[in-house]
Amino acid sequence: MFAQSRDDVRSHFISVWEKMVDEAPLEPLEQMLASVIRRHPEYHQILSTPDRALNTEFGVDGLTANPFLHMSLHIAIAEQLQTDRPPGVVKAYNSMLRNRRLDAHLVEHKMIDCLSASLWRAQRDSVPPDEAEYLACLTRSQ
Repeated sequence: MFAQSRDDVRSHFISVWEKMVDEAPLEPLEQMLASVIRRHPEYHQILSTPDRALNTEFGVDGLTANPFLHMSLHIAIAEQLQTDRPPGVVKAYNSMLRNRRLDAHLVEHKMIDCLSASLWRAQRDSVPPDEAEYLACLTRSQ
């Protein structure tokens, strides 16, 4: 999506939210963010309070999920599905849709679980994410 600072990522989501509220035209990347925002009404309140959104340390208490991380992971999944990267991710997604009989948003959540675990292991071990393990996790989730 974009490799910038935490505040830049948050500001992008806030800016898109403001355009959505104003019914202003959106660029293609903004349309992708808007799609994720629409599917997460529980985050609309935080997006409506930019100062709070920019300054809150989410997850410090171990209970409060970071809405910007969550929405960014949805964007990562969308980008993977657009490019079939890693190869096989589209096949795994389609299998999950068929086999689990879940809607696309819930399938993305299952994928986010696998992606998060893969990214956490990569960060912990200071290695690139293991695409094979990620795809194996997706297969197990089917």
